[in-house]
Amino acid sequence: MSKTLNDVLLANREYSNEFDKGDLPMPPGRQFAILTCMDARLDPAKYAGLAEGDAHVIRNAGGRASDDAIRSLVISYKLLGTREWFVIHHTDCGMETFNNEIISELLENSLKTSSVDAKGWHDSCDGPGSVEGKYINWLTIKDQAVSVTEDVIRIKTHSLVPDDIPVYGYIYDVKTGRLIEVPEATERGRVQ
Repeated sequence: MSKTLNDVLLANREYSNEFDKGDLPMPPGRQFAILTCMDARLDPAKYAGLAEGDAHVIRNAGGRASDDAIRSLVISYKLLGTREWFVIHHTDCGMETFNNEIISELLENSLKTSSVDAKGWHDSCDGPGSVEGKYINWLTIKDQAVSVTEDVIRIKTHSLVPDDIPVYGYIYDVKTGRLIEVPEATERGRVQ
């Protein structure tokens, strides 16, 4: 058994011994959802003041409004009653360090983990690789405020999203822990 697996199972055993949340209802109590990045430095429960059962938190690389993220938001609203949504990207995001071409080339050379330094991304070239990466839009980020605004607009204009859901746009600062509003995103996400 790996150390990681052992640590996770031990932590779960300790958590479950004191678990007292088994009667929480399925719909989130505070009726909102957050779309944010999977970056391990972000703890939405802490930066948004959440406890179990409060809100839906949807995470992916970059916190982007991918088809799957929108699928989750629509389910969150339609079946579970959320009434407000937040798109929260963050400073110093790894999605800013590459583009579709770079990751496609890295994957074509090898499926092994790549490394990065001041000169850019490097691959072991220890194949096999795959060309399949060329067919994915990786939704990389050039500018955080622009990407937040793009994602809010994509969500607000999606045919499955009702007009009466406000979508707020923010950037989480990994150095200070503060949420910084992206005014254009929030304006585009307001209820008309």
